[in-house]
Amino acid sequence: MMVKGKSRDIKPEPYERIHVECYSGYKANERPVAFTYQGQRREVAEIIDRWYEEGIDPTRPEIDYFKVKTTDGEVFLLRYLTLFNAWSIRT
Repeated sequence: MMVKGKSRDIKPEPYERIHVECYSGYKANERPVAFTYQGQRREVAEIIDRWYEEGIDPTRPEIDYFKVKTTDGEVFLLRYLTLFNAWSIRT
């Protein structure tokens, strides 16, 4: 049963804020080169895939996604919200 004006199931955000070191070429924060997650610095060996979300809805900010492989062989999904200059990782 739903109580009017209250949400039953509030799920936590599946992304966690992180610090990312970036290559900046023709634009700032063009692509990640390293990031710190769980207290460990991880270098990006390869960008496996990248895409972005941007639609006609002005209330939704542009978001860049990077699926990366680290030098240790781990794969992570990083997200960059350009409006807030904020990086996060899928947890």
